[in-house]
Amino acid sequence: MFTTRPELAGTVGMVASTHWLASAAGMAVLESGGNAFDAAAAAGFVLQVVEPHLVGPGGEVPAIFVTAEDPTPRVLCSQGVAPAGATIEHYRGLGLDLVPGSGLLAAVVPGAWDGWLTLLRDHGTKSLREVLDYAIGYARNGFPLVERIPATIGGVQELFAEHWPTSAELWLPDGKVPVAGTLFRNPVLAGTWERLLSEAEAAGGGREAQIEAARKAWYQGFVAEEIEAFSRKPHRDSSGRDHAGVLTAQDLATWSATYEDPVTVQVGDWTLAKCGPWSQGPALAQQVLMLHELRDRLKYVDGVPTAETVHLAIEAAKLAFADREAWYGDSADVPIDDLLSAEYTASRVALIGESASLELRPGSPGGREPRLPEFIAAGRGIGGDDSPMNAAVGEPTVTREGETRGDTVHIDVADRWGNVISATPSGGWLQSSPTIPSLGFALGSRAQMFWLEEGLPASLAPGRRPRTTLSPSLALRAGAPLAFGTPGGDQQDQWQLCFWLAHTVGGLDLQAAIDAPMWHSGAFPLSFYPRSWQPGELVAESRLGAAALDELRARGHQVVDAGPWALGRLSAVSRDPATGLLRAGANARGMQGYAVGR
Repeated sequence: MFTTRPELAGTVGMVASTHWLASAAGMAVLESGGNAFDAAAAAGFVLQVVEPHLVGPGGEVPAIFVTAEDPTPRVLCSQGVAPAGATIEHYRGLGLDLVPGSGLLAAVVPGAWDGWLTLLRDHGTKSLREVLDYAIGYARNGFPLVERIPATIGGVQELFAEHWPTSAELWLPDGKVPVAGTLFRNPVLAGTWERLLSEAEAAGGGREAQIEAARKAWYQGFVAEEIEAFSRKPHRDSSGRDHAGVLTAQDLATWSATYEDPVTVQVGDWTLAKCGPWSQGPALAQQVLMLHELRDRLKYVDGVPTAETVHLAIEAAKLAFADREAWYGDSADVPIDDLLSAEYTASRVALIGESASLELRPGSPGGREPRLPEFIAAGRGIGGDDSPMNAAVGEPTVTREGETRGDTVHIDVADRWGNVISATPSGGWLQSSPTIPSLGFALGSRAQMFWLEEGLPASLAPGRRPRTTLSPSLALRAGAPLAFGTPGGDQQDQWQLCFWLAHTVGGLDLQAAIDAPMWHSGAFPLSFYPRSWQPGELVAESRLGAAALDELRARGHQVVDAGPWALGRLSAVSRDPATGLLRAGANARGMQGYAVGR
């Protein structure tokens, strides 16, 4: 079948990401003797500069990895938590029934800095300066603007000019939207990083000691102080009113990134590892378990799935994401073992019929009765705006026509020694919160994923993680690791399912599986303000073929043709321990993501 690029193969190292400059920086670190964790951190910091509409220093980083010494997957959680002042009572007292999708009330503790530094300290080999210099160089000396950055700035130009003057000062030089392809600089951000490095190096000691000093300078030093001071100033948000934030320096000082065990499932000869139910990661596990039971009906012809394959995948997705709405969150009460059990999987498979379901059907794992948020149970958001936000809200990615409005980023790295990592950094988008002028970046808006209703797994509560959409993946077969993932908000674990099926069922290599036609359902509430959804909707690339799209319509799906190359921004890397052979692929859609290696 036709592929946009070859699957890369080599023995030294592989880096695949959503921007060529990040991939190149990661590969430069590998070439200089660094390992996969050094490279991932370098690439992650570069992405904060060159894709500021998709990720920033004020965001977060969930990752899954294996090390050369230990093939057991581990999760790095640097998803920040809700501040101490982020209570349902406070937000309800402001007249809100949803957490705003933009502005300061949507901020949680920014976790990216601590996450990358924790990974670098514990598993890397390079100094912080060696890893961070690439990003500082682009911020200080300039980077070429991809087309989506000016388009994003243009979408919020009026908001910046009228309500967020600090953002206008940075992103609207001379009051104008910058031009794609021109060099853009963020010297204030470069200065923030340089000050962090100076304070770290002045503390003395070795590599680990300097990393610890840099963590302290952020979370207990000048960065935390500047964040609190700025958060106290009311700014316009998506509620249409001005609100101050609740994030304080104390919230930052009492938080740190953590490691935890992943959720794992056995699917044939594959083991799939995902972040826990504080993310939407288990939804991919639920989907692949259901479809494994239907594997005799799944088929690819010349790299293209049959209409029945797409139908079954969409119906499995609806069931998994209905469970997400009822059961997932940062709560000890999530019945994850029951949700992934063989008995429960069989009960969900039994609900998949020959026609499209138009209902949101959460199940009863372990006999528990599901409870949907009142907002969803009342049918609010049905048929809402195709883009679940104004242009300032952030990550929700794809309109019904396949247009990308905003997104996140992804990085996969494999090195010659056996270290492999999949990371999905996000948050701190330039368009979603006003720029902190003394630091050169904006806070994140991930708190919009909480519900302002008591008693739910994803209810807003101080110290709780928002039920994020960020969802890196790592799978193993006979000890061989495969790391993959994509930006895409609620679509992440649907587009990853497309890749999974193309690779494990269709037998396609990494690049061919990324290039294969993609699809997703819009038949469940999005995680972002204002929580819109379209029951029965199936968004698909036209390369599925006219006959397949017609058959899906005949089955009752409300098919939206997104065009031939519109969905997904996947990347992937793998390593064969028996041979040492490394492989990689990256998405060509949008002409931005690249895999590099040798």
